[in-house]
Amino acid sequence: MLLLLHGMGATGAVWEGWRTPLASGWPGRWLAPDLPGHGRAAPLAGYPYPAVAAQVAAGLGPGDRVVVLGHSYGGVVGLALAAAGVGVEAVVTLGVKVAWTPDELARMAALAGRPVSWFPSRAEAAARYLRVSGLAGLVDEADPVVDAGLVERDGGWRLAMDPAAFAVDAPDMPGLLAGCRVPVLLARGEHDPMVSDAELAALGVPTARLAGLGHNAHVEDPRAVLDLLTPYR
Repeated sequence: MLLLLHGMGATGAVWEGWRTPLASGWPGRWLAPDLPGHGRAAPLAGYPYPAVAAQVAAGLGPGDRVVVLGHSYGGVVGLALAAAGVGVEAVVTLGVKVAWTPDELARMAALAGRPVSWFPSRAEAAARYLRVSGLAGLVDEADPVVDAGLVERDGGWRLAMDPAAFAVDAPDMPGLLAGCRVPVLLARGEHDPMVSDAELAALGVPTARLAGLGHNAHVEDPRAVLDLLTPYR
C-alpha cells in the first residue's frame, strides 16, 4: 500500500490530483489520511514526530506493508514511522526542511500559541488556508480541496488545523535515518527554497532533484513525483 502524507497546514485532500496518475502508475491500494490536528483528524495533546507517527500507524490495518511518500512535515513523520518499525518497506520524502534556525523555530512556536482565528467569509478563510499550507498560487480558493482545510460554524469560518500543530522541533534527521532499516530517498524540487541539494546530500542517503519544480512538486507535477516511486512498486 502507498501511504501519502501531506505537509504542514495541508490535508490529505492535497493528493486529490493523484487519483488518475495512481490508477495507472501504482499497482495497489493507497491511503492519504489527514495528519493529527489537520483537516478532520483529531488533535493531539502535543505534536512530537513520534506521537504523530504513532497516530498514523494506528490507522493502518494489521499486517499492512506500506511505501511512504511524505511531503515536508509529512516526510519527517514518514521517517519516524519507518524508524518505529511499523511495516514500512521504503520512504520517499519530498521537500523536507532539514536545517532550522532559532528564529524560524521561535516563529513556529509563536504561531502555535495563537488562538484560533475566525473569519466572516469562506473566501477570507480560504485565502488564509492557502497561505498556511503553501498552496497559494497552486490551488484556487474555490477548489473543493480547500474545503477539507476549513470549518464553518454559526456563519463564521476557521482553519481546521489545530494551531498547536505548528509547534515543531527541528527534526533529528541523522537519528531518524539511522533508525530506518529500509530504503530512503530524499527528494526536492529544483526551486524549493526550503532545502538545498547540499543539505540533503550531507545526510548520506540517496537524493533526487525534480527539475523545474518547487516545494509543492507533488501538486505541480504529480506524475514526476510518482516516478520517484518506480523502484518500490
